Amino acid sequence: MATLILLNKPFNVLSQFSDSDGRCTLKQYISQSDVYPAGRLDYDSEGLLLLTDDGALQAQIANPKHKMVKTYWVQVEGRPTEEDLQRLRDGVELKDGPTRPAKVSIINEPDVWARIPPIRQRANDITTWLEIRISEGRNRQVRRMTANIGYPTLRLIRSRIGNWGIDDLAPGEHKVVDIHMPNTPRQNRPAQRHARGSNAIHRPSRLHTRNKRQRKGD
Repeated sequence: MATLILLNKPFNVLSQFSDSDGRCTLKQYISQSDVYPAGRLDYDSEGLLLLTDDGALQAQIANPKHKMVKTYWVQVEGRPTEEDLQRLRDGVELKDGPTRPAKVSIINEPDVWARIPPIRQRANDITTWLEIRISEGRNRQVRRMTANIGYPTLRLIRSRIGNWGIDDLAPGEHKVVDIHMPNTPRQNRPAQRHARGSNAIHRPSRLHTRNKRQRKGD
């Protein structure tokens, strides 16, 4: 049985447990020892980050050869056309090579928490929300993709990795899931959660309540 932690990583938090420059890290939100991130999420990005104590599960999630799909909600400057989005669907040429084809669509603004601090935006600026699904994990890939077609990313939230989503987790909150690890890695699937609280949402301490969810209009 492997432990999997689903964390809604807040903005400006490193995807690691220590930092020599004194920046905020996972240590402020995860107290469990012997777990490590399965992949990463940029310091200035938000949303789902998975952590585990099992090396095989970590490899299955993080290794690009498994092509686990990651879903992002991306707020960009301007209003991309279908022709612009088709370039992402076909794959764009970045400095480290062409990207795999992505699934991209324009979406309504998602019902998410207010970012602290908010994005820099003038009152008359036009922005668009996109849902982008990729099966790669290059450094700052989504931001480079939208910049490549002329629409810089203002805000980036990862909503899903494979079958796991942020669901009702507020920024800084996490929950623990037990994963059955059979002999064949492809058959990995979520197991029934223990009755003793493993399905509970773990909220950050009062020190971090500034990051709690703020629904629009509240």
